[in-house]
Amino acid sequence: MSREFQRGHKTRISDLTAGTDLYVGVQISGPGLTFDISCFGLDADERLSDDRYFVFFNQPKTPEESVQLLGAQAGDTESFRVTLDRIPSQIRRLSFTATLDGAGQMSQIAPGYLRIVAGGQEVARYSFDGSEFSTERAVMLGDFYFKDVWRFAAVGQGFDGGLDALLKNFGGEVAEEEAPAAAPQPQPGAAPGFAPPAFGAPSAPAPAPAPAPQQPQPVAQGFAPPSAPTSAAAPPVHAAPTIIAPMTPPGGVQVPPPSPAPAPYGQPGQQAPYGQPPQYGQPGAPTAPPPPGYGQPQAPQAPTPPPGYGQPTPPPGYGQQPAFGQVPGQQPYGVPQGAPQGGAGVTAALQQFKETPTGQRWTPQTRKLIRVDLGVGGQPVLARQGSMVLYQGKVDFSYKGAGFAGRIVGNATGQEMQLMRCTGQGQVFLAEDSTMLHPIELQGDGICVSAENVLAFDESLQYEVRRIEGHGIPGGALFTMQFTGTGTVVVKTHGTPVVLPVTPTTFADCNAVVAWSAAAQVVVSSQVRMRRNAYPGDTGESVNLQFRAAPGNFIVVQPYEV
Repeated sequence: MSREFQRGHKTRISDLTAGTDLYVGVQISGPGLTFDISCFGLDADERLSDDRYFVFFNQPKTPEESVQLLGAQAGDTESFRVTLDRIPSQIRRLSFTATLDGAGQMSQIAPGYLRIVAGGQEVARYSFDGSEFSTERAVMLGDFYFKDVWRFAAVGQGFDGGLDALLKNFGGEVAEEEAPAAAPQPQPGAAPGFAPPAFGAPSAPAPAPAPAPQQPQPVAQGFAPPSAPTSAAAPPVHAAPTIIAPMTPPGGVQVPPPSPAPAPYGQPGQQAPYGQPPQYGQPGAPTAPPPPGYGQPQAPQAPTPPPGYGQPTPPPGYGQQPAFGQVPGQQPYGVPQGAPQGGAGVTAALQQFKETPTGQRWTPQTRKLIRVDLGVGGQPVLARQGSMVLYQGKVDFSYKGAGFAGRIVGNATGQEMQLMRCTGQGQVFLAEDSTMLHPIELQGDGICVSAENVLAFDESLQYEVRRIEGHGIPGGALFTMQFTGTGTVVVKTHGTPVVLPVTPTTFADCNAVVAWSAAAQVVVSSQVRMRRNAYPGDTGESVNLQFRAAPGNFIVVQPYEV
């Protein structure tokens, strides 16, 4: 059974099929549109470091044939064969792309798809249409990427610049096309070099020699006549359009040049250098005597002031009568008061607050509101009770108990979490006390977070209470929650947090620390004195946490004390 993907969905390929010989088909079309479908083989830095792994119509396979272009078949516009176990170790990502060949935009495309077939059966399909794009001319449809194992991601990300922007995004270089050379003049009586040979046909009489053209004058750069085309071939497919802007001589005054004498077809005529008037007595010069001062620079003249210059400007709408029945200063009839004049009332006013659909499992809607799509991944979510503010679809909420032992541990350590279990097919919006929310994706690593700062997390994550060693305080220890595995945990903070690297002398207030890397060693450092603030250097904090870890570890601190 084929699995349907949306933009942003990811999965292991081993969850789709056990095979490594895959068929990738792309179907994309549109009225009057032509597409080029390619595959980029990228390195660990997601760069096209080897041009041999750019598979397209002019290079249909990689050197070891791990990726092969098969062409249109089985209803697909283009298709590829991908053999995962033959891909070299330096290639970590295969990006399947589609670019427009010619005019048009991706918003004009009809419904299409990218599908994966293994063993003759379709196992995955990512469907898309023009509503997902706007002015893009190139789009990344899907990726095969290696992260411990080979995985698949439905991307659906576009570029306005077309193939050139796509190549630059992958670190490739766009070859600049050279200007066509001027065609050599054929010798009298000789056939052109590109003419086909004549069999049995009488030779054409030699044309009369053309008169030698006069020596041309220097021509300004950029105004040279175009060279004659060498053939009738169509222009290159991916050539960027040339924008020609009108040029004005210095000073803003353009003197029309005199009409030069006609020259033979394809030959440059005689004209004076750009910006200089023709000299009398040369070909193309006017026969009448020059006017006084001709060819000499003229002093700039002051511009004529506009009518009403120096008079006060009347306020907008002055002297205009409102429509019949309309009160001056009010919106026209049928337009709500307060709506923008050029917008569509309520729709324009609320446009900035629209939902942000990305197709991913966790999507921040604002800095203080997050949405989880339970249909992505098919796993339940554990969230703090009372954190649901809205849900769509068929979603079930149930109480998630910690058990008798869990309640005892939670009460004793202060790390008890009252959780609810969210299951079903739908979207759940979560928030709490207008705190800022930060989704953190774990890929086999771990993070320590206080239970007070956890809003929600994937049920696939493992979590337990971790003890912080210390001395000099009652009980001799503090506690935190440690999350490990693969999934996302949503951390909440009061204000914008700061992430700092762990150094040998890193101390933090235990009430302001939000999270830290699980590999860091944490020790309680006490500063108990007879009188607080009685000695120089006293922070006023009786208990601090000291962090020790290898380079690469971090702590997260919020500008707020719990």
